[in-house]
Amino acid sequence: MKNISVIGSGTMGNGIAHVFAQFGYNVSLIDIKEEALNKAVQTIEKNLDRQVSKQQISEETKKQALANIKTFTNLQQGVATADLVVEAATENVELKLNIFKEMDAFAPASCILATNTSSISITKIASVTKRPQHVIGMHFMNPVPVMKLVEVIRGYNTSDEVTKNIMALSTQLQKVPVEVNDYPGFVANRILMPMINEAIYSLYEGVAGVEEIDTVMKLGMAHPMGPLQLADFIGLDVCLSILQVLYTGFGNPKYAPCPLLVNMVQAGHKGVKSGSGFYQYIAGSKELIVAPQFIK
Repeated sequence: MKNISVIGSGTMGNGIAHVFAQFGYNVSLIDIKEEALNKAVQTIEKNLDRQVSKQQISEETKKQALANIKTFTNLQQGVATADLVVEAATENVELKLNIFKEMDAFAPASCILATNTSSISITKIASVTKRPQHVIGMHFMNPVPVMKLVEVIRGYNTSDEVTKNIMALSTQLQKVPVEVNDYPGFVANRILMPMINEAIYSLYEGVAGVEEIDTVMKLGMAHPMGPLQLADFIGLDVCLSILQVLYTGFGNPKYAPCPLLVNMVQAGHKGVKSGSGFYQYIAGSKELIVAPQFIK
């Protein structure tokens, strides 16, 4: 595999494009808006500059990585020569199904179709294509250039050969691939999201405050980031979406999203992306400030 197409130029999409380009792959980055693509390339360049400053890569590697990326607003053109397409659009079932129908129609017959979904069924996504054996989950962690894990999720019909190829490809990106099967939330989010949800319930029920909950988990469990800060980083809307997938998929009330999380998302408080969640986020500042509504 040499030609990689990435659909979606947001946080995950530009991170995935960055990593493939850094390791010498030809990358077609696809989005419906030209301005989103321009912003993505600027973000990639900024992150590559950071790697150069930390002496993780050379200036020449940075220049070559940027040269390896081409941008497209037309999906058909963007996937025409792809060996692998990685879909990294918003975590929305209908959107992903529509994108996969297009990917299936326009990508070469031998092309592997992957999704970066964090919870949506690979089998369901594959069902709208004529090549379910070539559909697989390739769940990168955020930030993609830094985090080593890739959760490789086999759908019901995913072939052994495709799985083997994606495991090997992930290793070539200096990632650590872990093969899992297709059940709600896979492994990462099936374990992580109930923890985050329980932390939100602890706040909701007045057990402790935002900082106290995060401090307990950081100092007591050696987590680098508390669960409430992590939820803000992931995006509270994304957390809610994943919990809803878990709740629907298992029919178990233990996965029911906390009402506080539901209200915050409905009110537009989605964490870092909106500037406010459990903490407030001010551009240019790294200070962690508890959101006013949670200050005692």
